[in-house]
Amino acid sequence: MHHFNYIDNELFCENVPVNTIAKKIGTPFYLYSHATLTRHFSIFEQAFEGVDRLVCFSGKANSSLAILKIFADLGGGLDIVSGGELFRGLKAGFTPQKIVYSGVGKRIDEIDAALSNGILMFNVESLEELELIDQRAKESGTTASVALRVNPNVDPKTHPYISTGLRKNKFGIDMETALEGYRAASRLQHIRMIGIDCHIGSQITEARPFQDALDSLKELVHQLQHMDIHIRYLDMGGGLGITYDDEKPPLPSEYARAIVESMGDLPLTLILEPGRVIVGNAGILVTRVLYRKPGPDKEFIIVDAGMNDLMRPTLYSAYHAIKPVELSGGATIRADVVGPICESGDFLALDRELADVVKGDLLAVMSAGAYGFVMSSNYCSRLRVPEIMAMGDTFEVIRTRQTYDDLIAGESVPEFLKEER
Repeated sequence: MHHFNYIDNELFCENVPVNTIAKKIGTPFYLYSHATLTRHFSIFEQAFEGVDRLVCFSGKANSSLAILKIFADLGGGLDIVSGGELFRGLKAGFTPQKIVYSGVGKRIDEIDAALSNGILMFNVESLEELELIDQRAKESGTTASVALRVNPNVDPKTHPYISTGLRKNKFGIDMETALEGYRAASRLQHIRMIGIDCHIGSQITEARPFQDALDSLKELVHQLQHMDIHIRYLDMGGGLGITYDDEKPPLPSEYARAIVESMGDLPLTLILEPGRVIVGNAGILVTRVLYRKPGPDKEFIIVDAGMNDLMRPTLYSAYHAIKPVELSGGATIRADVVGPICESGDFLALDRELADVVKGDLLAVMSAGAYGFVMSSNYCSRLRVPEIMAMGDTFEVIRTRQTYDDLIAGESVPEFLKEER
């Protein structure tokens, strides 16, 4: 469910006409609904009512300070994968004891920052990383709380680029090595082993893979108990999918029921790291039609947003519904929706039936709240677009559009290039 709806043939975000924002801000821009963000987080969290749990929003899905603050204010935690996300999370108001640090390539400075801020735990991805965290904790005179990320070799049945739970993926430690890792960790003086972590992928549209992964983890928990290693947290990661086209992912209540039933009587605090399912359908990308270009084989609708603004269609062949901001007539055409970048891979939709729009019309690229702006870039020296949030009948800019001065900030021409030749 989201709060983007047509009223008298005009698309609104909550009670704000999208066209009103476009007239004031210009295009392209990302637009988020405060009501949708709040509702989605609350529904997900409440689905686990009665279970000792911590819901940590996955910051990589959308790291806007304004959006992070919503979840911090709702009492949520944060799943981070970089020092920059730690910095953002703290700025947004997250309690360090509700921050979990995942990711395969943590640098020394990032580990040190997390230790000094006293985060809840590191999700460790390799034995070498475990040793490094122990060394850095010793250097800082602290003890690091740690979970090992276990790879259960479960197929999440999603796009291969966002599958993370198979042996061939770079993430986590296989079940056999995990036992060795827990033994090794129990001997390290500056490591406190408090959890097990597992994340099998993203945009997963059925509950079974989560249950399969949990079955493997339960066996590991029992093995650890026999080794007199008693953990407190079971981190099941995120990955629950959303509807982009015709997918039918389980509702948060169905997902929660499957997890809780599979978890059984394990006396552990459950950590969940939803991302896409919270923010995906809470945001859209608004773009304007620049030109119509008929060709001998197909029709092109050229818009002012490109692959640098929304990478998912190019990177994953991902589907995003594209709707006109103003409905008129009902006539449709079949066309490619493409951007201004000099790449044949610069498209938002291919061979899509959509409204018969003309130059100057606005289009809304739906379900763009997750992995949209966060993956955008300055490719072709294009300015990164603004982000807007609507709440009720008002809206505010939560990130301004870059300027050309912003584009070259931090760059310089070395002195040896300034010398006369």
